[in-house]
Amino acid sequence: MMTKTTEQFDEVIAECREIYEKKMKDYGAAWRILRPSSLTDQIFIKANRIKTLEKNVESKVNEGIRPEYIGIINYCIMAIIQLELGETTETELDIKEGLKYYDKQALEAKNLMLNKNHDYGEAWRDMRISSFTDLILMKILRTKQIENNDGKTLISEGIDANYFDMLNYSVFAMIQMNENA
Repeated sequence: MMTKTTEQFDEVIAECREIYEKKMKDYGAAWRILRPSSLTDQIFIKANRIKTLEKNVESKVNEGIRPEYIGIINYCIMAIIQLELGETTETELDIKEGLKYYDKQALEAKNLMLNKNHDYGEAWRDMRISSFTDLILMKILRTKQIENNDGKTLISEGIDANYFDMLNYSVFAMIQMNENA
């Protein structure tokens, strides 16, 4: 089963990476000026829209849940890159370098997912997609609180751990969507 999960993870990340690469070609690295807290807010907007779409039958914007999960994955990776590189007013990050950082963080997320899957026995496969949305929203609230505390925690994991968890929950949701399609 773990081999299947690894392949499914790689497929989802490849789809997200392709969009990230195309947007880097269109916009460059304009996102580099964003503070991690602004990226947290972007993730919140995406997760909140997913929750709204899960509750409502009608959508006024012709985009579904899947693109929002892709957005969460890519914003999480951008936020983790921002934490690593630090804030800047410069947007000079070429596509090749941007993809190198993307791949590094995606691999770290994958390794975390594999370790947790080992310990939890892939319990996520029995969860509802809506639970992933709720968990992401909870992680966003935790992240905002840590950001409001200037990144300091007494006992909890840091901001990066929350981004990795949100990324992996989104991957799980997309895997389940693919399997149910």
